[in-house]
Amino acid sequence: MNKSTRNRALTGTALALATAAVLTACAGEDTSSSDAQAKNAPGTKAVAVKDPLVATFDGGLYVLDGESLKPAATIELPGFNRVNPAGDDSHVIVSTDSGFRVLNAAEQTFTGIEYKGAKPGHVVQHAGKTVLFTDGTGEVNVLDPDDLAGGKKPEGRTYTSAEPHHGVAIELSNGELLSTLGTEEKRTGALVLDKNNKEIKRSENCPGVHGEAAAKGEAVAVGCEDGVLIYKDGEFTKVDAPDDYGRIGNQRGSDASPILLGDYKTDPEAELERPTRISLIDTETAKLRLVDLGTSYSFRSLGRGPHGEALVLGTNGTLHVIDPETGKVEKKIPVVDQWQEPLDWQQARPTLFVRDHTAYVSEPGKRRLHAVDIESGEKVTSVTLPKSTNELSGVVAGH
Repeated sequence: MNKSTRNRALTGTALALATAAVLTACAGEDTSSSDAQAKNAPGTKAVAVKDPLVATFDGGLYVLDGESLKPAATIELPGFNRVNPAGDDSHVIVSTDSGFRVLNAAEQTFTGIEYKGAKPGHVVQHAGKTVLFTDGTGEVNVLDPDDLAGGKKPEGRTYTSAEPHHGVAIELSNGELLSTLGTEEKRTGALVLDKNNKEIKRSENCPGVHGEAAAKGEAVAVGCEDGVLIYKDGEFTKVDAPDDYGRIGNQRGSDASPILLGDYKTDPEAELERPTRISLIDTETAKLRLVDLGTSYSFRSLGRGPHGEALVLGTNGTLHVIDPETGKVEKKIPVVDQWQEPLDWQQARPTLFVRDHTAYVSEPGKRRLHAVDIESGEKVTSVTLPKSTNELSGVVAGH
């Protein structure tokens, strides 16, 4: 995402709950044709899907079988929607114009659980908790994903930022809550709250703060326009970029590695910068390494493997498997055709979603979806979908 577009409000249409003849609508909800609907074969009941994936398309969602990748259901949902794991083996969080909504992907139906608010933003899973940040209100909601099973809105912690902004928050295993600082015009850093939402730490040494990731040892980092800001063992540490403007706005972490994977951009004036270098941030030494892949990538190109491997899907169509310790590209796996990142961040492009030992890669230009075994490098499954997809996510397998 470029600087001018990443703060844009998500577009869409306010929606009622999912309903169809084969699914049970929540009592009291409007069941007009504008509602989200799951379509299955006439006269059949929705069969539970194991380890489902969810892909967005223009006008709805596909719920896909986690093994065959075949669509189990199509859910009509107008507007631009985003999807994230909810943190269990059944649900995903769908960001719509009206707020965050919880989809039971295994059963292919919306639960009725909703966190309303303008511009629903980042969804973070860490230490058994899922944290939602609503940009338009600055509200943070923390929930236990295991509590979604009952179909009722979980009782959870809430916190409201001093001012609304495009932010992110994460709760640590000790109950501390790290949340970003900023306004709609300017973002400056992060603060940490104790279990009672009392501020205990703050750092405003992170201009343009964006994104988060957690590494082995529960070191949490947020990206800055001049490096990253790490919170570990109760203290903030700034890791400076080698350039005056070295923006690391998207990061991926792994419990198996103390090293974070980040993007790296150096042109603050670019309408859309297409970087070829990625950043590797060692949270133990507070050192940053840049690796040039020789190909560009997008903000939907980053992932982590089961052993902490850094994964980057390049615009050359190749999945790069990188040793985070050395920065060496250990494997190059051809997956899709060559592509170019579109100027508008909401437009479709090949997207990487990683779960366990499998990398799922979409190929919107061909309406294709691929499953790749990260260790063998083999393409396990590929399917052609009815429509081109945009975002791709899924449940946490084996939760």
